[in-house]
Amino acid sequence: MPGIDEKLPFRPVRMAILTVSDTRTPETDTSGDTLAQRAKNAGHHVLYRNIVADDQERLKKTLKAWIDMDDVEVILTTGGTGVTGRDITPDVVLELSDKEIPGFGELFRWISFKHIGTSTIQSRAVGVLSNATFIFALPGSTGACRDAWDEILEKQLDNRHRPCNFAELIPRLREE
Repeated sequence: MPGIDEKLPFRPVRMAILTVSDTRTPETDTSGDTLAQRAKNAGHHVLYRNIVADDQERLKKTLKAWIDMDDVEVILTTGGTGVTGRDITPDVVLELSDKEIPGFGELFRWISFKHIGTSTIQSRAVGVLSNATFIFALPGSTGACRDAWDEILEKQLDNRHRPCNFAELIPRLREE
């Protein structure tokens, strides 16, 4: 049965959170707030947080800087995963990736379907691995971020979750 093995010590994950938006500000970034608060409540360390416009070069530069930092193990992005011309987050994330995690987007859309029905098909949420750093690109809605954290990320970023999780892989990825 999947769940938390309380016999194991918890290991916090060090992460960065990036909101990709032309309109959000620190005062209106409810999706970034949701992710940061949930991560902190789970015991993780949010080392960096930023907002960048839907601009391919600025987004790439910010992500690349965090990917290259030894202290960032996970990057969560929110926004820019739709299908309009300004929605470029998945494209940039995939360009920077070493390995795609297709199950993340599939599972996210399955969970999202329960809340918003077929509208979930417009989400291009994606998970990748880049230079031993996990990146999860989430939609910009607060509800979508809540669903992704509560139903997937909280468990997969907890090294005690069984039968397996992403967090327990981090030390091995960084040794390779």
